[in-house]
Formats: sequence, structure tokens, C-alpha cells
Amino acid sequence: MVAKYRAVHVGSLLRPQELLQARSDDRVDPQQLRALEDEHIQRVLQRQKEIGLKIYSDGEFRRRNFMSDFSESVEGLDEGGTVPRSWQASGRGTPQPSSVPGIVVGKIKQTRRLTQHEVDFMKQHSPGDIKITLPTANQFPAIHYRKGVTDKFYPTHSALLWDIVPVIKAEIQALMGEGVQYVQIDAPRYSYYIDPKWRDYIKNEMGVDPDQALDEAIRADNACLEGAQRAGVILAIHLCRGNNRSQWYAEGGYDAIAEKLFGQLQVDAFLLEYESERAGTFEPLRFVPRGKTVVLGLVSSKVPQMESQDQLTRRIEEAGKYVPLENLALSPQCGFASTMEGNLLTEDDQWRKLELVVHTAVKVWGQA
Repeated sequence: MVAKYRAVHVGSLLRPQELLQARSDDRVDPQQLRALEDEHIQRVLQRQKEIGLKIYSDGEFRRRNFMSDFSESVEGLDEGGTVPRSWQASGRGTPQPSSVPGIVVGKIKQTRRLTQHEVDFMKQHSPGDIKITLPTANQFPAIHYRKGVTDKFYPTHSALLWDIVPVIKAEIQALMGEGVQYVQIDAPRYSYYIDPKWRDYIKNEMGVDPDQALDEAIRADNACLEGAQRAGVILAIHLCRGNNRSQWYAEGGYDAIAEKLFGQLQVDAFLLEYESERAGTFEPLRFVPRGKTVVLGLVSSKVPQMESQDQLTRRIEEAGKYVPLENLALSPQCGFASTMEGNLLTEDDQWRKLELVVHTAVKVWGQA
């Protein structure tokens, strides 16, 4: 399939300070907050149109982080507790405490649709095709399973995973029915399988063989996508190595997972982080099946420094040795605000980088 969109954004955009302040102010009631979200979403939709993008996101402005639509739609997850971790984030930001908020404290039970409120507004106000992002089901057992608590309800991480799969699957099916043109699963947990320290974590802390865990992760995502293929709709998966406040938690090329991941995941497009040496070479792209799209994340959403268009075009040409140019597209390596606090750059930096993506796409492919 020839890539439909050549210039792509991953989904999240930097929240304006006004919205961040309102979300943290107990005096702002839900209706006021919703009205403020509406106002700023309309603003960024117009901005996306002005710079020439052809696929539109609400910037995830209604979310606290890229996966909060799930946690706010189910029972059984207590976000007041923490799961201890044995690592600290790396990169440009300040290292964070080694714990993750949220513990599964009961059986997962869905109480509402995940993205209905987002889709309804986008269908009324988007200038064009709509992208909706969802967290992978694999995200939650990896970070919200606490021994001594969660195992009272789910004896293994696997048992929890397969109770989450139907929730994500149902949401994807609903989005298909609503005519959303681009559905993207955000799946940073695949980076666990390319970084030695995280492979050790899976083996020693989770008690699972990393290769078996990878196989199950792919099966789980495919189960969520089963039956969702529609003509004119793109099913995509985004892989990164961490993006909270311009930080990263994993490194390594795709080599160790490429053959299984690219060969087995039932998606139309892979959005891949490739903006730094941490991501390795383009060589693993040789395993991408013919006809699938690779969106090259060559522009950093972590730092304000601008990439050069010449550098981007050279790297696209290099990737074209492994994937036909007609099946390539361009994007930032991740969103600009995986958490609502956002990465360490300005909104002006963000829009300049997205403009660069659009202009480079037009130069390389003749269209955005």
C-alpha cells in the first residue's frame, strides 16, 4: 500500500499553560475545563491545517498522559499507589523517582468508552481526516502489576493482559464504526525487548522469559486489531524508547525484534523512532513486508534544536535502501507531550518542527 500521508504527527501536542493551570486548579469545574479544552483543540486543529498537515489530532489535550483514557474508563486501577522500579529515566530532563503511579487493585471492568468524547468533538471540528491514539494493552501489566496486591486478582501478568485486551479491541471496533481514518496504538513497551537492562527486568522482576513475553505481546496486540481492517482506514502502531519530559528509558536498535515484530503485527503502518543513535540503523527495516508503510521518526520532539532538511532527506534516502520510497513517510520520533507536562521545548519549537516535517515531505514525495 502506497503511504496515504507523507507528513505525520504522532498525536500529542504541548498543552498551553492556561490549560495546565486549569487542570491543576480545584476551583475549575469540569464544564469550565471542557470548554477550555474545546477552545485550545480548535486552535491547534487550525494550526495543523495552516502548516499543511492532512491528518488531524486533538493533541490529546483531554488526557493527563497518553494512556489516561484507559485508566479513566475502567474500575480496578488505583492511581494513588505506586509500583516500585529499579531504574531511573535518562536523557535531558531530571531523573525521576523510580516508581510508577497506579496499581491494579481489582478485576478490570470497563465503565465507559475510552475516546467517545474525543471523537465526537473531532468529527464536528476537524478540518480533515482524524487520527485517534490508544495505548497498547501491553502497557498496563508492565507498569501497574504489584506483587502482593495485584496477584490477589490476577495470578500472573499474562492474566491481567488478557483481561485488558477486550477493552482495547472494543474501542478499536467502535472507532472503525465511527469512520475514524487513522487509529494508532502507542506501544513503547516493545523497547523492553531490545534493551539488555529491560530484558533482565522482564526475566528477574516479572518472572517471564523475554522472548516468550515478546511473542505474547504481539499476540495481544493482534487480538486487539482482529477484524478491524477497513478499506481507507490506517491501523498503525507507534514504537518509542520513552518520552516523558524529554527523557528516555531504553536504547538499542530494532534488530532483536524486527523479524517477529514487522512480520507478525497486523498493522498497516509502523511509526518508528529514529532520531538518535539510540535507535540503531535502518537495516532491520528489511523485515518490513512489502506494501506496509514505515513512518520514519527522524525529527526530535525532545529538544528544541532544529534538524536540517538536507539531513532528513539523506536519511530518508538511506532508509529507502530497505523499504521502497513509496512506502515511507516522515514524522517526529514521538509526541510532544506523552504526559500533559510536555517535553522541554516551546510551542513555537513544536510547530517549526512539524512545519519541517511537512516541507520535507513535499520536497521528497511532492505531497504531505
